[in-house]
Amino acid sequence: MAEIVLGVSGGIAAYKSAELLRLFTESGHSVRVVPTVSSLNFVGAATWEALSGKPVQAEVFEHVDEVAHVRIGQGADLVVVAPATANILAKAAHGIADDLLTNTLLTARCPVMFVPAMHTEMWENAATQANVATLRERGHVVVEPAVGRLTGVDTGKGRLPDPQQIFQIATQLLEPHAQDLAGKHVVISAGGTREFLDPVRFLGNRSSGRQGYALAEAAVARGARVTVVSANVSLPDPAGADLVRVVSTEELRQQVHQAAVDADAVIMAAAPADFRPAEFVDAKIKKASDGVAPEIQLVENPDILAELVAARTSKRPVIVGFAAETGDANASVIEHARAKLARKGCDLLVVNDVGAGKVFGAEDNEAVLLGADGTVDEVPLGPKIHLAHAVLDAVVQRMD
Repeated sequence: MAEIVLGVSGGIAAYKSAELLRLFTESGHSVRVVPTVSSLNFVGAATWEALSGKPVQAEVFEHVDEVAHVRIGQGADLVVVAPATANILAKAAHGIADDLLTNTLLTARCPVMFVPAMHTEMWENAATQANVATLRERGHVVVEPAVGRLTGVDTGKGRLPDPQQIFQIATQLLEPHAQDLAGKHVVISAGGTREFLDPVRFLGNRSSGRQGYALAEAAVARGARVTVVSANVSLPDPAGADLVRVVSTEELRQQVHQAAVDADAVIMAAAPADFRPAEFVDAKIKKASDGVAPEIQLVENPDILAELVAARTSKRPVIVGFAAETGDANASVIEHARAKLARKGCDLLVVNDVGAGKVFGAEDNEAVLLGADGTVDEVPLGPKIHLAHAVLDAVVQRMD
């Protein structure tokens, strides 16, 4: 059981933190809620006391005999500020301590996670972005806001992510690997590309994007700034990551190269199509009256992974490829994968045996991690988030 401090600042999204509090307490954690005075205009102290079973105070000079402004932070295993307004981000970045929550942030020696929620204009303001960069440089986790409906009729980036997603990230911060990607930029591709034959038909594959999204969740929890280039994925957006949606392999290629310019790691978990139709037909292809099927000429798509390797001028970024393989009469899965690793030149290859319908769309995964340095690590069958952390462990080792 962990000692968690839930900081609540003054935004309309404060009501969602009640659900987050419930998730923490039902998982067995002890939670102390520290609201700001302005947040009590949205959710009162009585609500927090009833849900947490602990006293609630917002000011430094309440119950001074407990020296709460020092003791709360000292005893915490994790501090989560949700919602985090532009005001609280600014105070935290500049060390301002004018209430109990900001004092707690100064005394905490545990992982600290901020979950911003505000209007798009406030989030995109240069001052807010500078404050976020400062907090990340210090090793704090600042989760990217979600895109969606804001206060009133406004829509945009700045919405508080779903409490379940916040909970999943927060609990991973209690693990030993927490914060080891703080200040790093990790680019992850996910899903499967589509190459259209005509307005209604395309060549595609069965990739669901689940493993890529699990990697994004794990990287966010470890403190990274995460960009996900997502190809035709129908899953909920990964909390805390910048999401770029694409359809075709060429779109994926352009967006990954663009994001990789300042990346510390690029993980190509997507399944880009190897081939595309040589021509796109503007109208739906009709059945021929003679029953003869049309011939579709294919051309090769660019090799994005090989291009990334060729483009780098140093050991940065660490580049990870994925190989969905099946054995055949010529070679085993691992033999095919070793040949691919040598051909691509990446630092790490995550090898999935996808024979007999394995892996695609499933909740669990297993893999072999082949390193360019000759290492071989087997990751047993388990939730995809476990494989995600195993991959990131290997990435961190190669960064070091």
